[in-house]
Amino acid sequence: MVAFHKVNSVTALKPYMLIVQFAEGVSKTYDVSMLFDKWPAFQALQSNDALFARVHVDVGGHGIVWDDNLDLSCNELFRNGQVVDTEFDGLMACSDATAIWGLHESTLRKAIAYGRLRSGVDVCKFGKQWVVSRDAMIREFGPLDSHL
Repeated sequence: MVAFHKVNSVTALKPYMLIVQFAEGVSKTYDVSMLFDKWPAFQALQSNDALFARVHVDVGGHGIVWDDNLDLSCNELFRNGQVVDTEFDGLMACSDATAIWGLHESTLRKAIAYGRLRSGVDVCKFGKQWVVSRDAMIREFGPLDSHL
């Protein structure tokens, strides 16, 4: 079972907005400017657009990082971000889905083989990566909230 909201990607938008995609197939925007008064270290982002643009996902998806002094946890981003609709919402890597639902990877392979998860409808392979819909996971393995 996953105890944190793993970050898959982050993109810097202007002014001081981020769009963050999480492993569970949710995208959120996060307004970094709300931290300028609360945490003075974040004021460095106000005067340095190049630094703001260098944001990247921390190793393991536990948060995001600008430099050695500036980072945000995945749970802060998830808790205080605003849900935004994207074309990729509801999709997640099968490896992330098995981690979130606490399943063995063979469980998803068997669900595909036995037709419980339908290829091209519930799951799809892109190159070497299998992607599954959040709705199909909920239908077959229960609500997401009980697994986070």
